[in-house]
Amino acid sequence: MVGTSARLLRLLSLLQSRRHWAGQELGERLEVDVRTVRRDVDKLRDLGYPIEASSGLGGGYQLGAGSTMPPVLLDDDEAVAVAVALRAAAGSVAGLEATAIGLLAKLDQILPPRLRRRASALLSVTVTLPGGAAAPPVDRLTAIASACRDRQRLTLRYRDRGGRDSARTIEPLRVVHTGRVWYLVAWDLRRADWRTFRVDRIVALDDVGPGFTPRDLPEDVATFVARSISQRPYRHQLRVRLDGAIDDLATRVPSWCGVLEADDDAHCVLTTGADTVEALAVQLLLAGAPFEVLDPPALVPALREVADRLSRGVSRPRRARRRPARGHAR
Repeated sequence: MVGTSARLLRLLSLLQSRRHWAGQELGERLEVDVRTVRRDVDKLRDLGYPIEASSGLGGGYQLGAGSTMPPVLLDDDEAVAVAVALRAAAGSVAGLEATAIGLLAKLDQILPPRLRRRASALLSVTVTLPGGAAAPPVDRLTAIASACRDRQRLTLRYRDRGGRDSARTIEPLRVVHTGRVWYLVAWDLRRADWRTFRVDRIVALDDVGPGFTPRDLPEDVATFVARSISQRPYRHQLRVRLDGAIDDLATRVPSWCGVLEADDDAHCVLTTGADTVEALAVQLLLAGAPFEVLDPPALVPALREVADRLSRGVSRPRRARRRPARGHAR
């Protein structure tokens, strides 16, 4: 049995890790009875932590929002993860850089030297290249994430790939980050269908609420987003059969190239899309495996013409470059 002080810290850590806890669950984690949990909760309240309690079926405890933010307990791995995530997020979420720098400065003051070295190792050897996609504002991203968590409808203005604005009322399900772009998966009420929205193209959030009962997405979120961003928006769609098992190719084919599905033990089917045949050819090269085109066969001549252009370019004799004449010293 741990001491009272250590148990209070453990209880606080548990309350911070999840939105809601049943009293019995907390007792099992802390190896105490429910009455002791109740007394420990009262002690944390005396220290200023706004812990809310509810009784009856589904009742329990949750850490509420207070007038001031109480201290947050982090273990070693969590502290390092926060520092690394702040540095990464500063480059992918607009308006977050100044806040991230301030938070990192606070962390740097309190982290032990061993953790400070771990947290700074990635930054010291990483160079970030500017991306093509605009970073979404942090307040908009957090508002969307909150609506997903709290199951609240959103009314927003969205700008599509062609620059056309439209008003949408949606039931947000999940936010997905591909490493380059943030996406929102949601049920579009007007279109009565699932849609994927690029968060950087959301012009404004006009309204939040009311609540809704979540619908079942027909497939897992990652597959749905991969299918949406690699096929639906594009002029050309292509299905190819790749040589290689799914376990091997899944580690080599970038997720944004398309949807990869097992065909048999030695082959996979890649479904992809692009606005140009040249872009399709690039994605096939990135797959890094021999392939055959399944559908549509009409794209084969255009792909062959791209391949011929590449072949002619690498086969062309290299021209000798003239060196500029050097001046004579007098």
